Amino acid sequence: MKFFFLIFLVFFTMPVLSQLKTENYKIYDSKANRTSTLEEIIGILSEKDIVFFGEEHNDPVGHQLEIEILRMLHRKNGEKQTLSMEMFETDVQLVLNEYLQNLIREKNFIKEARAWNNYTDYKPMIEYAREHGIQVIAANTPNRYVNIVTRKGLSGLDSLNKTARKWLPPLPIDTAVGKYYDNFLKTMGGHKVPGMEIYQAQNLWDSGMAWSITKYMKKHRQNKIFHVAGRFHTDEKLGTVARVIKLRPALKTASISSFSDSTFKNPDWKKFSDLADYIIITNPELKRSY
Repeated sequence: MKFFFLIFLVFFTMPVLSQLKTENYKIYDSKANRTSTLEEIIGILSEKDIVFFGEEHNDPVGHQLEIEILRMLHRKNGEKQTLSMEMFETDVQLVLNEYLQNLIREKNFIKEARAWNNYTDYKPMIEYAREHGIQVIAANTPNRYVNIVTRKGLSGLDSLNKTARKWLPPLPIDTAVGKYYDNFLKTMGGHKVPGMEIYQAQNLWDSGMAWSITKYMKKHRQNKIFHVAGRFHTDEKLGTVARVIKLRPALKTASISSFSDSTFKNPDWKKFSDLADYIIITNPELKRSY
């Protein structure tokens, strides 16, 4: 009876993950100017202090790639490997740790860690981390504070007390305009942002993740981080990547931009080569809408 109970636990508590098929994605090495494979790039990635994976949140192939890359990096780096995620906010780190340590049930974790609606896409990484004792950084700025900035600008954070501020990156936050601002305007339909509040909120997101990552690295100097976030935060090594480099310029980093595209069958790699060190284009027919 005990044997069948254990079998039940294995089959009914493991995350459901579709098999990653090589025909559903293509990899381009921007520096080498050639297509590549996961096996070829993982050796280089494993030597970096931080690997940034910029995703499209509704791309199932991208999510399959994330867990596969995490597994491959862990095989290379062992106990030094750490996972960092935009999908969890700094003030739920304790809840996340409790779940990773098997102290609380999944339903409590999902509720109290305010897991995203599409948590099932990220569950395989969390379960892999839990099974193998991998630390996971809840990297993102709490959304309630981002909302303050969206409405009132960064000055709206001035009224927060010390307890609230411990979940935020150090203030003030530099929001100088430039290439990142230009890219942000494109996502807003090319229109200028009145009052800059929304752009400041975007910068708070980036600063929060960069602060979480670099703060962790100061305490765990030998560890390697695999950071997963929406690709706007990492493309062209702007956003979070730029802020990490500014805070810790000696760190060795690599970036991946993963997205579906209509040119999947015959991509124009030069068009995308500035986005990251490695470009991954996935099959657009598999992309979901939420």
